[in-house]
Amino acid sequence: MKSEHLYNYILGIADNSLILGQRLGELCGHGPSLETDIAGTNISLDLIGQTRSYYQYAAKISGENKTEDDIAFLRLERHYKNVLLVEQPNTHFGYVMGRQYLFDVFHLLLLQELQFSKDETLAAIAKKGIKEVSYHKRFSGDWIKRLGDGTPESTAKMQEAIDDLWPYTQELFDMTAADTAMAQKGIGVDVSKLKESYYKEVTDLCELATLKVPQIAYFSRGGKKGVHSEHMGYLLADLQYMQRTYPNMQW
Repeated sequence: MKSEHLYNYILGIADNSLILGQRLGELCGHGPSLETDIAGTNISLDLIGQTRSYYQYAAKISGENKTEDDIAFLRLERHYKNVLLVEQPNTHFGYVMGRQYLFDVFHLLLLQELQFSKDETLAAIAKKGIKEVSYHKRFSGDWIKRLGDGTPESTAKMQEAIDDLWPYTQELFDMTAADTAMAQKGIGVDVSKLKESYYKEVTDLCELATLKVPQIAYFSRGGKKGVHSEHMGYLLADLQYMQRTYPNMQW
């Protein structure tokens, strides 16, 4: 293997996009309007497309004759390194947009730094993804404002979503051993340095949307270390079904 830290670093980024893409894919055909439904599906496809690029690179450096499908579909739950935020269920549309926006702000900040990576492959993936993720953030942010500063019901639901999802945000900035090793080599991003910019941007938008920013001391974390919520197993059961039912299948 070229680098165990590099391999794990790539998974740490890619797993977020895979799991969030899967969550959005569950909503295909269930959007509140045709335009919104198609937009959500396109965002899902963007995320999974980015995931493929990361996994192809990870498979190449793994030294284990793996494919992108092996990495996506044949790992155990504890081996996925995504943050808890992206695996939260599609409770209602406000939740979906709240989850999306809280991740999109971080995702764009990450890619804007990753594009300067000394690893040419990661830099290329980041540069390509910035345009897509910029749209994702604009789309989800517009819905936060629209729902937050809308009717009493939409405001209440959007506030509920922000309150419930906020405790998952600090994990975005936790540094794993792989994160630290890659940041020191100029390959990865020190995400802890993105925290201030992230919370300022999110707070500003919440205030614009007439939403109260949660004031809490406790934050949930563990996903980066493979300790996931109760929702993750059900998500993987759907995601992995075909590959585990028909091993080594190929289209």
